[in-house]
Amino acid sequence: MPPGEYGMLGEWEKEGDHDIMMDFLLPTGIFLKFPVSRNDTIGAIKKMVWRNASSEPLYGALSDADAYVFTCINSTAEREELEDETRRLCDVRLFMSVLRLVAREGDRVEKLTNTQISLLIGKGLHEFDSQKNHEVNEFRVKMRSFCEEKAQDRQRLPWYQWMEYSFSCDLEPCVSLAEPGGIKTKGTKKIFVNVKFEASDESFMLQQEPQDLPVILMRSALKKKATVFRSVRQEKPEDYTLQVNGRWEFIYGKYPLCQFKYIFSCLRGGQTPHLTMVHHSTVVKYQEEQGCLGSQLSKSRSLSKPPPLPVKKLVVQAGLFHGSELLCKVVTSGEVNVCSEPLWDQKLVFDISVSDLPRMSRLCFALYAVIEKAKKPRSTKKKNKKADCPLAWVNTMVFDYKDQLKTGEFLLSTWPSVPDDKGDLLNPMGTVEKNPNVDSAAGLLIHFPNIRPHPLYYPHFDKVHLILHTHLQYVHSTPSLLTLYCAAQHMKLKEIVDNKNYTEFFEDEKELLWKLRGVVRERYPESLSKLLLITKWNKHEDVAQMVTFLQKWPDLPALHALELLDYSFPDPMVRSFTIRCLRKLRDEELLQYLLQLVQVLKYESYLDCDLATFLLERALSNKRIGHFLFWHLRSEMHVSSVSLRFGLILEAYCRGNIYHIKSLWKQNEALNKMKALNDFVKSGWQKTSRQQMTDDMKLCIKQEAYKDALSYLLSPLNPSIKLSEICADRCKFMDSKMKPLWLMYKNKWVQGDAVGIIFKNGDDLRQDMLTLQMIQLMEILWKKEGLDLRMIPYGCLSTGNKTGLIEVVKNSDTIANIQRNNSNSAATAAFNKDALLNWLKSKNPEDKLDQAIEEFTLSCAGYCVATYVLGIGDRHNDNIMIKETGQLFHIDFGHFLGNFKSKFGINRERVPFILTYDFVHVIQQGRTNNSEKFERFRECCEQAYKILCRNGTLFVNLFAMMKAAGLPELSSFKDIQYLKDSLALGKSEEEALKNFKVKFNEALRESWKTKVNWMMHSLAKDSRL
Repeated sequence: MPPGEYGMLGEWEKEGDHDIMMDFLLPTGIFLKFPVSRNDTIGAIKKMVWRNASSEPLYGALSDADAYVFTCINSTAEREELEDETRRLCDVRLFMSVLRLVAREGDRVEKLTNTQISLLIGKGLHEFDSQKNHEVNEFRVKMRSFCEEKAQDRQRLPWYQWMEYSFSCDLEPCVSLAEPGGIKTKGTKKIFVNVKFEASDESFMLQQEPQDLPVILMRSALKKKATVFRSVRQEKPEDYTLQVNGRWEFIYGKYPLCQFKYIFSCLRGGQTPHLTMVHHSTVVKYQEEQGCLGSQLSKSRSLSKPPPLPVKKLVVQAGLFHGSELLCKVVTSGEVNVCSEPLWDQKLVFDISVSDLPRMSRLCFALYAVIEKAKKPRSTKKKNKKADCPLAWVNTMVFDYKDQLKTGEFLLSTWPSVPDDKGDLLNPMGTVEKNPNVDSAAGLLIHFPNIRPHPLYYPHFDKVHLILHTHLQYVHSTPSLLTLYCAAQHMKLKEIVDNKNYTEFFEDEKELLWKLRGVVRERYPESLSKLLLITKWNKHEDVAQMVTFLQKWPDLPALHALELLDYSFPDPMVRSFTIRCLRKLRDEELLQYLLQLVQVLKYESYLDCDLATFLLERALSNKRIGHFLFWHLRSEMHVSSVSLRFGLILEAYCRGNIYHIKSLWKQNEALNKMKALNDFVKSGWQKTSRQQMTDDMKLCIKQEAYKDALSYLLSPLNPSIKLSEICADRCKFMDSKMKPLWLMYKNKWVQGDAVGIIFKNGDDLRQDMLTLQMIQLMEILWKKEGLDLRMIPYGCLSTGNKTGLIEVVKNSDTIANIQRNNSNSAATAAFNKDALLNWLKSKNPEDKLDQAIEEFTLSCAGYCVATYVLGIGDRHNDNIMIKETGQLFHIDFGHFLGNFKSKFGINRERVPFILTYDFVHVIQQGRTNNSEKFERFRECCEQAYKILCRNGTLFVNLFAMMKAAGLPELSSFKDIQYLKDSLALGKSEEEALKNFKVKFNEALRESWKTKVNWMMHSLAKDSRL
């Protein structure tokens, strides 16, 4: 063994199917040694051991093989029982080539489930046990009981209700748009649908009205079947459902056929929908399989270490916060010299009464160094001779999860500080979890004093209400509050609540809001956030009044309720009220906001919270929500500050949906193989030719271990899509820095219709995911207003630390490639205004060209508005694409909110959005005098912009909730100011539209600068190739 190498970890990095010499220790003390294949399963290896042991002494002393289990030391140097015997040896990744056979103990099913969950979520459940934390233990017990009860309830559902959980309908937001031929349709036109019955190759072409319900289509199919096969038996359409061929997607319920997204997309693309009639007995079989345990799980784990802390003279700063509000003056300790265990031995006294501490008070500490500044010559100033260098921070709650005021000693493992330009040492927005990397983190030992000889508890709401009712009866006199103040004050109040662009309030505004809180509740309930922000949370009398007042507050729409999940509103009664409002969200609406709801889990102070329970409840009631909740949580398990909370929620979800583990594991296994394949390409692409590297990659995919792992799974991007056999000969890697994989899958259900995904490793896809979510939300809002702008918010999902998947949009190409293929040189390609129109003509015969130009016009309008509002940067002709049908769309959203790229300090992007003359050339159908078409395009842009402005608060709230994600270009409210400006929050619709028209004309007038930028990009790209 070479120096510095231990174990056999390098063995598992090798490719191919070769033998490994293994040692086996039997319970009888017998030692066996023989070779096994690295691709053999643990179950197959056990059979070999039994076969070899039969000729050895003491064989008769062994019990049945099922009474034993292999144990090993795995790659993380932990002892592991290999309960899941369907795993391959190469996936176990042994540290040493030794397997020990031991007698099974305990409940095998329970141990197997625990192993599967541990491997799937990337964190061993034994790590939760080792916490020895009462809050963790109680949360696990409570959530396990809750989730398992939900699973039992689900199994008792009738088959048609179970369908709603497993295969929720994927619908267009607006029925009026969902007509064949799109918005240009005149009158009603019948549609053709191809229907076949399961277990039959015979199919029928049926003609239906677009507004027909699925039951009418099924009745027609049964009637056709009876006629063709001369069936005597009468069958009811209510006993069937319709499945989309090749997908786990079903057409059912009381929705018109044309509202289902699959049928709508087929009609818009001129294709015939293909459906299968599935009998309810088949659905019942699926339901019964829910009791099966998942198997074949794979493990992936990543560790992160905080940067080393600098060593200087040390000071501790401490502050009491309620959300973002500082409750009293910050307290600072004295300075101490650096040593291995610095000791302050100092009492920190805060200027606030214990009785005034709000329930969600958090104590925030910052450890920082004081550095003497070098003296400047001739300086007469005595200030600023010292500078603060932040080293670490940590937060803890003042009350524990049982409402008890903390007492005694607590050792807090700190988090490393990241110096920034904000000047804030304390981090109240940060987690209250301790840093789990205790070996490399500074520990702060603090002591909470005993205020009383007995434990102190925060009073229950009933007690608060009783005291308030006794002493402050006027709180409930709402009519007097409505009439007590003069008209001028009411006018001023309306001005305050109507201001959507508020940041801070003046003292007189705070006083007026508080005095007229009854008016706010009755007339402006959506301004609850403003009232909460001005509440004096360090005065228990005001807190009692606000909490009592909240009990009779009318429910808010989700648009306004989402805002209350920000860390500025930590009070448990406020968050409970918020979840009460969000319960009214339909499943499709919840999916739209799920990304943000997962992020604000980071603001919760305790594990057991209403938000976590709400998300689990909805995930266990709708499998699609469960799928995306799993991946949103799983993708951040490498983040130390949330791995405990997210891991516990993942464990609870898995226990509430054991069967889903099998599907999720298969996806996880495929992602692990994709990462290994990507690493293989990255390590070798510079050493050989591109063609050779591509051939080697295809050869690797064809190996049994890779082909099995990468084939026959549900797409993580869309669990309705089946990825069947991977088509190795059509796979490749892309040119960009991280060498993304372009993987193609055969579709055996639809001839010639392949499915493609892109795997990225090394790029953070969370910003792309957020941007595409916003574009999808824009499309929904537009469609609800009757405006279909043919957007393509393609699938994008972050699955781990800088890893993720992107949907391949078929039959499309970049503008750069189209221009390059129609020009003689890169220098002139960007200025060829005929290239795009000629390309569309080549892809669309004369009778289809008008529709292709219509698609281009509408989609161009949508993306002009979307990229302007979101401030999308780095726009060049390699990240704007066009489908052969004419739809334009943008890709790669590495910069947004006005963070445009610059070089040598010069802004390369000087236009608000991309609208070049070659785009206008296509819109005007190649005729310079076709102003009617261009004016219609302008009107589409203006209409789309006005719709977004009317919904501006929703976009601002969703971006504000994403501050917890830690995206570099979205970390504070300052970053959201661009969005407020682009959506003209606080301005009238006329003012907003006037400003947009200026931007529109500027984009058109300055489009030559875009072309120069594109030319420079093309030249730079050619020089790299």
